Amino acid sequence: MSTSADVVTRYLDAFSRGDPDEISGFVAEGFHNEHLSSIASSCVGIDEYRRRLPNFLATFVDRSYAVLELVEQGTAAHSQVVVRNDFTALYDGMPIDIPGVMWFTVEDGLITKRTDVWDSGIFMAQTATTD
Repeated sequence: MSTSADVVTRYLDAFSRGDPDEISGFVAEGFHNEHLSSIASSCVGIDEYRRRLPNFLATFVDRSYAVLELVEQGTAAHSQVVVRNDFTALYDGMPIDIPGVMWFTVEDGLITKRTDVWDSGIFMAQTATTD
């Protein structure tokens, strides 16, 4: 049986392969994708999450999450996993490297909630975005 940490790391690894079906296969039906950064938006439900993935994958080319630290707490049926990460990608042809922290809730082998915090100011500085 996979640990919650395994589920989360496989989920993050799936982003580098860019398959929306593979990525959404790690999340539960009522998945809550919460973004706390000022220029990001949250969503609830696997259908809405799956609908948004192709645009994210097309916007952030050659993306990957490097796990720098990971902490897992809880039981096999319900646990919390916190990941400090670096997100790298190409955005409009420009390389970006954004530090962040994600807090996951994993229940029965599926991610039910992801709270994502990253510095939008760093993103804007790296991409010269003024919006």
